[in-house]
Formats: sequence, structure tokens, C-alpha cells
Amino acid sequence: MPMKGDGSTALREIDRFDGGVGWIAYPEETMQRASHALDTDDGLWLVDPVDADGLDDLLAEYGEVAGIVIGLDRHKRDAAAIARRHGVSVHVPRWMTGVASEIDAPIERAAGELGASGYELFRIRDSSVPPWQEAGLYNPDNGTLVVPESVGTADYFLADGERLGVHPMLRLTPPRAALTEYTPDRILVGHGEGVLTDAAAALDSALDSSKSNALSLYGKTVRQFITG
Repeated sequence: MPMKGDGSTALREIDRFDGGVGWIAYPEETMQRASHALDTDDGLWLVDPVDADGLDDLLAEYGEVAGIVIGLDRHKRDAAAIARRHGVSVHVPRWMTGVASEIDAPIERAAGELGASGYELFRIRDSSVPPWQEAGLYNPDNGTLVVPESVGTADYFLADGERLGVHPMLRLTPPRAALTEYTPDRILVGHGEGVLTDAAAALDSALDSSKSNALSLYGKTVRQFITG
């Protein structure tokens, strides 16, 4: 399978719940780039979207798009094209650098609550080694936590037995301080399907076992590379 798909694609729906839906634009790609539409009283907010055939039909089930938010500095994806198509702005966390200038669409700087959506932006990581600027979203009313990159469910995130795994590059320095205060009912991630049941337990386990399972994950990755 390719790491990242391109060209025309038919999306695969994921993570539908009473409050939104997600999709993977290229179901066969290794990276399993996941995008989400959060249905709020403020309208539909798209998080790190990748475009796909049929996307506008999926979004139309919920109503008008209110805006797009970028949660990771590397996740510009198709935010600009989708924003122009729907006539909305791309919202970039106020402290995130090197992103706004690369987006060919109206930009708004975001902090605190995302519009009037009920979702609060918070900083997960802002580091130069490795280069990484990431913001999460949390809605305390419906228990939804969105983590764009630090944790995921794509195969290369997961050691044996894990439902949710810390990113391979962060295994030795998991984002414990940023995430342990949350007890979510569901976790939506930027790579792979979300965790929609027992999410708080899955998050605690991922953070607690991040270091101890690191060698197992790296060994699995090496074996897949050799045999793949």
C-alpha cells in the first residue's frame, strides 16, 4: 500500500456519532489520514480535512460548513481548497507558526473556544526537536477529544495489544501533561479510526504503556519493512 494516496478517491466514512462524522479519503493508504466534521450549534467545523469524491454530499447531511481548523502544522492537507469551495476561513491556532502563509484561503487566528462550537483549543505540543506544533480540541459537553497526531490507531501507531498508541516519534516522551486531564467519551484522531468506546481507559493505557511498548512497536515496524 502507498504511504499517502493521491488523485481521485472515494472516501470511507468513519467515526459517525451524535455530533459529527469522520472520513478517510484514501482507504488503502498506509498513513490512514483521517478527517472530521464536528456538528455544532455554530455549524459544521472541519478538522484537518483531506478532500475526496462525495465529501460535499456527506457534509450536506449536517448543514453548512462554519469553518476549518488546522490542528497540526503538517496537516495543511486540502484545507485551503475546501475552504474556498465553501466560502469559509481556515482557523489556525494563534501560536502556530509557518502555516498561515502557506494557506491560499482566508485565515483567522484561533484561541480558546473555536467560534461558538463548544470545542476548546488547547496546546498539545510546541517543540523544535522534533519540529512539532499540535493543538487538540475538547468539548466537555459531549466528551469528544480530538488529537491530530500525538496518538492514533493506524497500524504504525500500535504495538501489539494496543487500541490507541502514541506516535512512534513520541514514544519516549509521551504527551502526558497535555492529555491526562481529559476523561473523554470518544477520541478522534488524525490517523486511523477513532476510539468510540472506553476512550478514557484507552488513552490512559496508551500514555502509561508508551515507553514500555516502544521496543515492541519499533521491532514490529522493522519486521514489516523487511517483509513488506
